[in-house]
Amino acid sequence: MSYTHLSIVERSKLEILHPQGKSTRAIAQALGRHHATIGRELRRNTAEHPYGAENAQEGYVQRRKASVSVGKWKPELASRIEEKLQATWSPEQIVERLRQEGQAMLCFKTVYRWLYTGRLEKGVLAVLRHKGKRQKPAETRGKFAVGKPIFQRPKEVRHRETFGHWERDTVVSGCGKSKGCVATFIERKTRLYTAIRMPDRTGLSMEIAFGVAASQYPVHAFQTATADRGKEFACYTSLEAVHGV
Repeated sequence: MSYTHLSIVERSKLEILHPQGKSTRAIAQALGRHHATIGRELRRNTAEHPYGAENAQEGYVQRRKASVSVGKWKPELASRIEEKLQATWSPEQIVERLRQEGQAMLCFKTVYRWLYTGRLEKGVLAVLRHKGKRQKPAETRGKFAVGKPIFQRPKEVRHRETFGHWERDTVVSGCGKSKGCVATFIERKTRLYTAIRMPDRTGLSMEIAFGVAASQYPVHAFQTATADRGKEFACYTSLEAVHGV
């Protein structure tokens, strides 16, 4: 039986159920998890303060970062990935080739995370291929005139009836001449909030930030993603192709 870690959604439910005095087994049954998983999660995150989903998720992310840096990232592997990116291979193609050669078992989202967090050379971002097309270098803020309008959203999305429908936006730094900004993701029904720092306000940076955000949740957590028509969101075709949103 394969084991999957608790998601931020499950941790949020646990944060609600635990103070109600429910037993570990009752909570496990409600979440569809083994009681040992819930017990371990509570022991790990209630030693100094009441259980909180946000703190528990942050602790999990930090542990994952530590394990990835030791177990998967290696200079020779990074060099190989950078070489393929320079040759305009997509992260998906690179991961598949590595699997075929038996060199490393990676998820393509890991490659995107390494790009964004600086584990790979920043220069390869300029030639990162997306579905056969190179990202244009233009960086000025603008508008794009294609895509589905908001009024075409299904009723359950408009009325916040189901989970998995997100709103995207960007917050730009007001410090001096800095181009730095943050991509924000808010789930419409639960109001779950995720923020990913971006080096600039380009479509490429937004696509990478979306991949980083999506990797923190279960596979089908992102069903739709609404945004304004700022040019950084013009990457929606790639997001539809890669993430199915």
